[in-house]
Amino acid sequence: MDSLFIQAVPIIERIEQAGYEAYFVGGSVRDQIIGRAIHDVDIATSATPGEIKAIFPRTVDVGIEHGTVLVIEKHGSYEITTFRTESGYSDFRRPDEVRFVRSLTEDLMRRDFTMNSMAMDKNGNIIDPFGGQKAIMDKRIVTVGNSYERFHEDALRMMRAIRFVSQLGFTLDSETLRSLQENGSLLKHIAIERVHAEFEKLLAGPYRVQGLQLLVQSELYKYIPRLHNQKDTLKQLTALPIDTLSVSEIWALLLIQGRVEDVSSFLRDWRLPVKQIKAIQRVVFFADKPSSFVEHVYDLFEIGLSEGVQAAKVRAVVHGDSVSDAEALVRKKYADLVIKDMSELTVGGADLLAWHNVNPGPWLKEYLQMIVTAVLKREVENDKQKIKEWLVQCNLM
Repeated sequence: MDSLFIQAVPIIERIEQAGYEAYFVGGSVRDQIIGRAIHDVDIATSATPGEIKAIFPRTVDVGIEHGTVLVIEKHGSYEITTFRTESGYSDFRRPDEVRFVRSLTEDLMRRDFTMNSMAMDKNGNIIDPFGGQKAIMDKRIVTVGNSYERFHEDALRMMRAIRFVSQLGFTLDSETLRSLQENGSLLKHIAIERVHAEFEKLLAGPYRVQGLQLLVQSELYKYIPRLHNQKDTLKQLTALPIDTLSVSEIWALLLIQGRVEDVSSFLRDWRLPVKQIKAIQRVVFFADKPSSFVEHVYDLFEIGLSEGVQAAKVRAVVHGDSVSDAEALVRKKYADLVIKDMSELTVGGADLLAWHNVNPGPWLKEYLQMIVTAVLKREVENDKQKIKEWLVQCNLM
């Protein structure tokens, strides 16, 4: 067993000593079987939240209405959830009613996919009533029971199915795929923030091309904000070498390929953070220029190294060039810049105002840009006196 499980075994033992059942459940059990890295473990128990709080002295009610209590120990914190059944999903996302039960099988039955509906005891024995291990061996994503019911209970599970394809490289079984195609409209009931989180996980997955192909094949894209008319764009992305691109770079590529005019509005509809929106806007602007920004020193200076690398990679994908060569070139060109930030310029706005003895205005920004460009092109040395002399020679003073 993974060390995180071993570290948590005393928690399970204390629950068992009190007369209740407790097991590791969910994604950590799945990843243990697959051989993926495990970052945290979840525990399910027959004990009610009140009974768990009576066993452990330090707890936090993080989701007690759904049976979850956070147990705080010296070596870490653990979410412990009571076995439960759910019913009445009127918003297609959360249960209207949660009922605590003493049966592990009943608890596992309410979960989304068979690979996530397994449990493991403290000795590493797998409890697998719905064939999760076989699904993993076959590399297939299969819903627990009727897929129509599972997606009507929580429509976000449809995006999770595609996200798991992107992360694991598994395929959907035929019934699950058909159910996606038939129930895609339920996504309209899901908060965009939830859809956004799953979509970005899809874009980050090592099998993102398969994930995007499935997004098109399942027709879920029709019910996702701003993608309903981007079928051709999504298909184009699957034919491009996007494996080396980051999530933000894929956003930029999607916007360029989709010829999206109002980038800010598009990304705001996806509820991206303002800082990320502005960064992607800059990457799109420079990557989509008619000529390469890397060959223009002021453009390279303005965009900076981090976003410059992103824009160069996106541009390379668009134009069918080598992504690694594009990244290497922008890094070399940036390293050669005389200055890399306005703070390094020996002349500032105050100097220009003193030399001209006139009021500030748009001219000030224009002059500073001309000076920076001249310094970057090595037409004048980055020295205050020499810049002043250069301005005189250019009849700008």
